[in-house]
Amino acid sequence: MESRRWDTYGVRPLFRLLTDNGFLALCSEAKGLLEIKTSMSTPAKITPFPPGHFEAFDLKLTGKVQSVQMERFHCCTEEPKHAAYNNLEGLGTGFELETVKSNIRILFEDAVKKRLMAHRRIGCLLSGGLDSSLVAASLVKLANEELLPYPIQTFSIGAEDSPDVAAARKVAAHIGSEHHEVNFTPEEGIRALEEVIVHLESYDITTLRASVGMYLISKYIREKTDSVVIFSGEGSDELTQGYIYFHKAPSPKAAAEDSVRLLKELYLFDVLRADRTTAAHGLELRVPFLDHRFTAYYLSLPEEMRVPKDGVEKHLLREAFKGLKLIPDEILWRRKEAFSDGMTSMKKSWYSSLQEHIESEVNDSELEKANTRFPFNPPTTKEGFFIRQIFEKHYPDRCEWTPHYWMPRWIKATDPSARTLSIYKPDKDQ
Repeated sequence: MESRRWDTYGVRPLFRLLTDNGFLALCSEAKGLLEIKTSMSTPAKITPFPPGHFEAFDLKLTGKVQSVQMERFHCCTEEPKHAAYNNLEGLGTGFELETVKSNIRILFEDAVKKRLMAHRRIGCLLSGGLDSSLVAASLVKLANEELLPYPIQTFSIGAEDSPDVAAARKVAAHIGSEHHEVNFTPEEGIRALEEVIVHLESYDITTLRASVGMYLISKYIREKTDSVVIFSGEGSDELTQGYIYFHKAPSPKAAAEDSVRLLKELYLFDVLRADRTTAAHGLELRVPFLDHRFTAYYLSLPEEMRVPKDGVEKHLLREAFKGLKLIPDEILWRRKEAFSDGMTSMKKSWYSSLQEHIESEVNDSELEKANTRFPFNPPTTKEGFFIRQIFEKHYPDRCEWTPHYWMPRWIKATDPSARTLSIYKPDKDQ
């Protein structure tokens, strides 16, 4: 008997409950295992099955199991074996810049193309940032070539004056998608908070802030359209060193190592968010940037090629698509904006509205005692405390599901939002 995960990054989740006496249960959500009663005196541990692994069990006549083999079958830095059977025309060798740029384009387009197989209508999330814009533009181009019988719908969410909504509108007009804009208000976000935490099974602050918008846009897609298979730009920031803190990496080697760390932890943070918020509404997520062959190639490139350059993060990726007019130039070179920031007004981030709401919900003395109440990953802010309270209400004693908080590296950060960092520079035209 085998429990497998043919998924290097854990884009689709798998949880397991395995007791010392050999009782095994598996589920795609941790909450599905909570009510299972076992003969053990202590509550059974529920853990995420590690991405890129498979486990073999010996099934006993009693119905109990014994784990006999647990092995990693694939790592993000290794080219998948199936690459040998997929001859891509024009793929070059060596690290000459023009060859590398051409290879990035070929492998990225192939990553989008192989995800076009679908029985249900395909749509695409479009924040107006570089990553989702490249995915949406490639998707529309390939859908036209493959003669899909419907136009590609793109979806953005934000406040009326949000930078993301304006940028997404430009991209949609450029690529010719059937574009939908979903209005977002902080009040709606605050109302959805508890629901989102229940779906996420996480109390990570960064993850939750970004999940609320994604949850609401997924709700709109489910209720108002017939798109079910949803493409998204997830994974690009981790792969291509897109977070603003990469500007402060002490060396290209350190940056490359952190990129791999982020990719290995995706199942705890960004792809956890992307899967749960879409699956909550019956949508199926597809993420071309996390194509095994594409990621292995990108990570094989010299470390110096992948770092931010001329003050711009993801410089190599942008450079690879320069001059093609696939997306508008101002989007190709648009600075990184965290999704939870970009979908709200430049005057005020969504997390600021959330923090104001929480100010009246958590008092100072409660926060002072946070270390005692929550000794594992104690929250250091009222926002963190408030989120943790809701999590514990639904998932008591399951705090280990979030092993640590997501935070920028190499800089003194007290908040995960890019807008709070000293190196953040908004686009001049916003």
